[in-house]
Amino acid sequence: RQVAILRLMRQLAQVYDKITMSKVVSLIPFIEELELERLIIDPARTLDLQLRIDHSTGTFIFGSTIQYQREETSSGPTVQQMPSEMFRNQLVSLHRSLNHSVQLICPQIQAKAKEQARHDAISNYLKGAKKDQQNMIKRKEMIENRKEYYENLNTEKERAELQEREKTRVEAAKAETKRRDEEEKKRTEERSAREEKHKDKLLKMERVKKLMEQVGEEPFKGLTEEELCEMEEEDLLARGIEYMSKEKNEFKQKMKQVERRLDYNTRAQRLVEIPLFEDEWEVTQKENKVWWEKKEADKIEMAIKKREQDITTRERLLRMKDDKDAFVADLLTQMEEEYARQLEDYEEEMAIVRANRREEKKQEILRDLTRKRNEETRAREEMERKRQKEEELRKFKEERQRDEEEARAAAKKQMEKEAEVMAKKEAREKERRNDIYDARGPRDRDNRDFGGRGDRDFGGRAMDKRTMVL
Repeated sequence: RQVAILRLMRQLAQVYDKITMSKVVSLIPFIEELELERLIIDPARTLDLQLRIDHSTGTFIFGSTIQYQREETSSGPTVQQMPSEMFRNQLVSLHRSLNHSVQLICPQIQAKAKEQARHDAISNYLKGAKKDQQNMIKRKEMIENRKEYYENLNTEKERAELQEREKTRVEAAKAETKRRDEEEKKRTEERSAREEKHKDKLLKMERVKKLMEQVGEEPFKGLTEEELCEMEEEDLLARGIEYMSKEKNEFKQKMKQVERRLDYNTRAQRLVEIPLFEDEWEVTQKENKVWWEKKEADKIEMAIKKREQDITTRERLLRMKDDKDAFVADLLTQMEEEYARQLEDYEEEMAIVRANRREEKKQEILRDLTRKRNEETRAREEMERKRQKEEELRKFKEERQRDEEEARAAAKKQMEKEAEVMAKKEAREKERRNDIYDARGPRDRDNRDFGGRGDRDFGGRAMDKRTMVL
């Protein structure tokens, strides 16, 4: 939508100088006036479109100001240039023509400007050459120091990574051991669950078989072993009771039918048999009375005989009582001695076991203390090695810094010695010239000025040589 609106406004700018907002809104039916104004402000602010909004008249004004606009190819047909574009193109052409005229009239100006720029560049280079050289030396030293620092850092990082890998390996081994233990525990639990389930199944089947023996197999006909195992004992018992109740009711119905069929015949037979049963009952009572009296007499006789036999046995056993008491006393004494001996052996064994356990506990505590001391010793040794390495690195840096300072001091001292030697040499040369002048006499003293100039020239050349040596 914004691209379409921007293209439409550029096309309108080719035709109109100003246009009302309502006209533009009528040309764009899918947008309102406020939203149109908001979308046009951004391109106008970024100079993509030369446009002003006059709220007093409610119009859009195209190209009413002379300002920079981006050179972009219009996506639609271009009928004519705007006044600002024409003015800008004229200024660009004038600038190019003036530059070309200056180059034709005074070409030496450009050559002088190039020579001056070259001279300024060389001067700037000579001014900063020594400083740049020192900066390069410092940069080289800084690079070496940083390289050494990163090498040490990489070494520490590799050591830390090695320790981390070792720690990860140990943790992975522990996790693997834990996982195996958990799997073994899980398998054991599953095996125990299967065994428990199998035992429950066997128990249920045994109870079902016992119930079948009691109530029969008919109540459970048509059920599989799995269905029987899944059923509760109460359900099985209720099924058996229900079947038994059903059988009992059916049996009662059958018996009632049989009873109704045999009732008449049975009552008729009883009417005939009752007198005969009464006579037989009286005869049986008499015979039973005779038989009971005979049995009672035999029972009394047997009791008297048994009483006499018991008295005889009692007298015989009384004679054995002392021997029995002595035997029982000896037996109790032996049992007490045997108990005391076994108790003493048990206490001795328990004392040995307790001593062994105390010794094992002591050895375990000693092993733990030894292990902890070894770990502490290794940790102290590691810290000591690290401290020694840091101390060696610090000493190495201090020695290198001290060597550099000594080298700079030696170079400075060497330069001072060379300057002192040159100064002495110049003094000796000056004394020699003075001696030569004194040896010439008054005749040559008129040429003192010429000689002075020669001395100055010679002295000047010597000063130049010393300057070159320095």
